[in-house]
Amino acid sequence: MSAELQQLYQQIILEHAKKRNGSPLVDPPQGDKSGESHMLNPTCGDEITLRAAVHDDGAGITLSAISWDGQGCSISMASASVLSDLVQGMDREELLKVVDTFRELMRSRGSIEADEEILGDAAALSGVSRYPARVKCAMLAWVALEEALLAAN
Repeated sequence: MSAELQQLYQQIILEHAKKRNGSPLVDPPQGDKSGESHMLNPTCGDEITLRAAVHDDGAGITLSAISWDGQGCSISMASASVLSDLVQGMDREELLKVVDTFRELMRSRGSIEADEEILGDAAALSGVSRYPARVKCAMLAWVALEEALLAAN
């Protein structure tokens, strides 16, 4: 990765950590099913509570709302913010594909390149994959989303 791209990715992470898109927690839309998950990374103390609401229109299940609250390092907060922006309005199948793509990237230890078309700003977190202790920080919100979706069904 070029130094220029690395600097851009760092800027994206810092901006998302500061903006915290999707925070704080909000009530789900009326009539939609919702689930909530609380995650804690005991290694570093990062903590997040994520709420996901889904809408079933008969043709499929769509993520109608996602919100979260938490505290922790820039990586975990930026990851939650990026996730909130990225998956809003996705159908369940597409959403799970994005989560799996991100998980594969995080497990790669830097051996694969992020697909920006699928991951959007989450591609900025690709450098984290080279630091196993930090991967947990980046994955916290993504795992919370999976659990919240299970609870919503």
